[in-house]
Amino acid sequence: MKRSLLAVALLPLLLAACGAVPTTTTQNAAADTGGINTAPEQNRVVAAAKNEAAAALLPAKIRDRGTLVIGGTVGTPPLGFVADDNKTPIGIEIDIATLVASELGLKPEYQVTSWENLFVGLDSAKYDVGFSNITVTEKRKQKYDFATYRKDDISFEAKKGGSWKVTEGKDVAGKTIAVGSGTNQEKILVDWNEANIKAGLPAASIKYFQSASDTYLALSSGRIDAYFGPNPSVAYHVKTSGQTETIGKFSGAGASLQGLIAATTKKDSGLVKAFQAALNAAIADGSYAKVLARWNVSNEAVDKSEINPPGLPITD
Repeated sequence: MKRSLLAVALLPLLLAACGAVPTTTTQNAAADTGGINTAPEQNRVVAAAKNEAAAALLPAKIRDRGTLVIGGTVGTPPLGFVADDNKTPIGIEIDIATLVASELGLKPEYQVTSWENLFVGLDSAKYDVGFSNITVTEKRKQKYDFATYRKDDISFEAKKGGSWKVTEGKDVAGKTIAVGSGTNQEKILVDWNEANIKAGLPAASIKYFQSASDTYLALSSGRIDAYFGPNPSVAYHVKTSGQTETIGKFSGAGASLQGLIAATTKKDSGLVKAFQAALNAAIADGSYAKVLARWNVSNEAVDKSEINPPGLPITD
């Protein structure tokens, strides 16, 4: 699948949400392996029946209209990207949005936009909701309501078969690790390096690459020991390449808070309770777990959807 047509909108998305992943110009042929369907015919998981209790929480105008207008970006798999026909949006975010719409008895209308225009569209009520790997933050909570549906995690990826695991900062001492510049992963590594140096341990060497292909070439050739990136992207590459494995996973919000991804709607729109109820219904009936499993991110599952939980703090 040619990725020259893919929007680069997911790069700022990941920078703002859980950290950037290197972009590429072509889709690796391995994306068609590992049991992941990248065809336009997705056979998405939907609710067996409309959840009447969740649907009753919808504002009357949405219920009467019968559609749910969803804003989202496309870019790096598996969050939101385009299928092999170079036009059909597919991925985790589209699947979760479709599942929520089905629980509410609504027809999903997915509209692709840029990261910046997604929030403009929410502000103007062009979109009812954003499903686009949006992390809950205290700053965003000033303007938006959130119903959570996935953990915001970051992971270490290394060549398959090794014994090295990363469970704490000391485990990266002396290793060579690739990250995206300006990301949460980079900050975490820098903080770990400072602590390790104070403890008399060698610092990790941090490397930067312009593309995923360069990153994974360096990993396969042994020039780096690991890549530290967003968990969904790492999990997708692990699944499709068959040559690497996840050796450590952490919250994208740091050690003190579990980051969370959420359905995002304009504050006081009257929609967030319906989204929470629909998500909890999907969790209870097992359809939610099926969506995460098909994209190899079951380890990001939440036990329940929460409305406006604590988010990344305001630091400026």
